Amino acid sequence: MTTRVRKLRRIWRKRTVLLELYRPCFPGPRKVASASAASLTLLEPPGRTQESRTRTRALSLPTLPMEKPEASTEPQGLRPVLGRESVQVPDDQDFRSFRSECEADVGWNLTYSKAGVSVWVHAVEMDRTLHKIKCRMECRDVPADTLYDVLHDIEYRKKWDSNVIETFDIARLTVNADVGYYSWRCPKPLKNRDVITLRSWLPMGTDYIIMNYSVKHPKYPPRKDLVRAVSIQTGYLIQSTGPKSCIITYLAQVDPKGSLPKWVVNKSSQFLAPKAMKKMYKACVKYPEWKQKHQPHFKPWLHPEQSPLPSLALSELSVQHADSLENIDESAVAESREERVSGAGGEGSDDDTSLT
Repeated sequence: MTTRVRKLRRIWRKRTVLLELYRPCFPGPRKVASASAASLTLLEPPGRTQESRTRTRALSLPTLPMEKPEASTEPQGLRPVLGRESVQVPDDQDFRSFRSECEADVGWNLTYSKAGVSVWVHAVEMDRTLHKIKCRMECRDVPADTLYDVLHDIEYRKKWDSNVIETFDIARLTVNADVGYYSWRCPKPLKNRDVITLRSWLPMGTDYIIMNYSVKHPKYPPRKDLVRAVSIQTGYLIQSTGPKSCIITYLAQVDPKGSLPKWVVNKSSQFLAPKAMKKMYKACVKYPEWKQKHQPHFKPWLHPEQSPLPSLALSELSVQHADSLENIDESAVAESREERVSGAGGEGSDDDTSLT
């Protein structure tokens, strides 16, 4: 056997070993832009080859449609990432499960339907402290990619989201996942809430998914002036219905860490959720004009090389279990007069002059 033949055989054996080693990460040809592949990007050794792979994956995410979930004998429903004992970036199965739940009808009770906005509450959760709500809105004059940009643009959110107290990104995990902080105002006189979440996103052709779940970050423990809530799984499914129209579905499964009065649950589904969706729609209409005046080419959610965030290892995070946080009993809290008046005002227009 010649030296050249022996050398070629050694190279072939090494190639075979490497293929077997990495086969679980690449489960074969698929029509979906792989969330698993994207999640590996910042975990691989740096170098010229790595930069090439990062750029290729980032640019290829929006180009391919998502494959339809295969038929399964398992019970249908949300596959919460928080069910895992360790922090992980959502994979393709998580995204498929989230999409299936957004499109499901079984187990959901319609509580609101008017002017292109619908709200459902999950039947199993209606009398429990765990709240599960789904909202859907038709956006006739908003392209899917514009709505996707609005949900990602944290600076713009501070302009249109009147419920936000403070929000900021903390660190990036992969090209399509990061960790962030969000605190919001609750209906008076309830205590305001905050949350630390791992957020991940996946463009699928002309459709998009953004979803998150709660994690613990050592530098951002619960604050005394806020109640730390838990997002079991929350997110958006954006489906294009034309070049200038789309449908957005918002799905939230949240533990607010406390026993809430029934008026809060009712008000959320009958008034607060529809109002929030309509406010989002108005923000989308005004976004192109606003973005032209505020770093129009800065979109790190589309171009990860633009991200100024520091990298963070998954090992720095831990799963935020609801039972490790303090429960606040607010079940006997009465609705304030101010809240009753604002609720009685119906679905009037919101002040959106700050969006210009």
